[in-house]
Amino acid sequence: MNTSTLTTTIHPSKTQAPRFSGLAGLALSAVIAAAAIAAARIDWLQAQGFSALTLAIVIGMLVGNFAYRRIAPSCAAGVNFSKQNLLRLGIIFYGFRLTFQDIGHVGLSGVLIDALVLCSTFGMALLLGTRVFKLDRDTAVLIGAGSSICGAAAVMATEPVLRAQPAQVTVAVATVVVFGSLAIFLYPLLYQLNLHWQFLAASPLAYGIYTGSTVHEVAQVVAAAGAISPDAANTAVIAKMVRVMMLAPFLMLLSAYISKKNSEKKNNAAKKAGESTKRSAGGLAIPWFAFGFVAVAAFNSLNLLPRALVVHINDVDNVLLAMAMAALGISTHFSSIRTAGVKPLMFAAVLFGWLIVGGALINTLVLRLFA
Repeated sequence: MNTSTLTTTIHPSKTQAPRFSGLAGLALSAVIAAAAIAAARIDWLQAQGFSALTLAIVIGMLVGNFAYRRIAPSCAAGVNFSKQNLLRLGIIFYGFRLTFQDIGHVGLSGVLIDALVLCSTFGMALLLGTRVFKLDRDTAVLIGAGSSICGAAAVMATEPVLRAQPAQVTVAVATVVVFGSLAIFLYPLLYQLNLHWQFLAASPLAYGIYTGSTVHEVAQVVAAAGAISPDAANTAVIAKMVRVMMLAPFLMLLSAYISKKNSEKKNNAAKKAGESTKRSAGGLAIPWFAFGFVAVAAFNSLNLLPRALVVHINDVDNVLLAMAMAALGISTHFSSIRTAGVKPLMFAAVLFGWLIVGGALINTLVLRLFA
């Protein structure tokens, strides 16, 4: 038997794996996504604010840590495709959930509240994350994005800009789950306390804007505001959607910021080495999917498509995002999360406290300004 025959006999999969790895990985991500979407329809899980995205990453992590190693060679390509390409496509189609008319429902005051909450929360994340809690930059930015905009979807959308590691993304999503779930039970209690203390305007409208501007996930916003009244829930969702709409400009500004910081690091390293510090062109990583997100939202604002078709598109988008989250979970190992320690949770807790207290202060001042 010659060497080539021996090699083929021992490793027959080397020539076959590339053909089937994409399909197998996509199928695995799809199965996990389907399971998560089905589980998210359970009444109890809905009441707790658990979305299909959250469940997809949890199931994905279980599969990835206990069963995936045996089939990893045949699934890796498809899992990576789901985690990267399907994620970007899912964020673009996320625009079908929004219309520019949503802005009119909360008025200029609602837009200003959302903007101030976003900027102050993310600014605090940048300041405290690396300097006080000594986290790496990517983890701090991901947790800040999830806290200040729209939870897991914002974390996932920010990942391509940072090129973050799966464990960093998973830690950030975990903080969204922990404190967003806590908000579901805490915010109705805060509403009842506010009826007595009158710190905020004691109306479903004001509570809805406050909830939509400060709670992490859309599903968590619905659960927290729905505990008060349907009117509060409707207002909260609109305020939340306006906040989600700020994701695109946020990503563009973040990309410019990251590019500037990376350029400064390269220049400093060059100076130490005594090399030229001439700045190279083309260093800005443009998140093109963010432009697609805005374009789709603008198109959706024209109301050209039947409502039933938009609902089906959103269902497809749920599948795409759930597959991306499943793939992320598959790629994440528990050992990486343990390595992160308690600092990310402590950091996210501080941001959560700011959303509650600082968000209430921002809501109060802006609403009084426009009264």
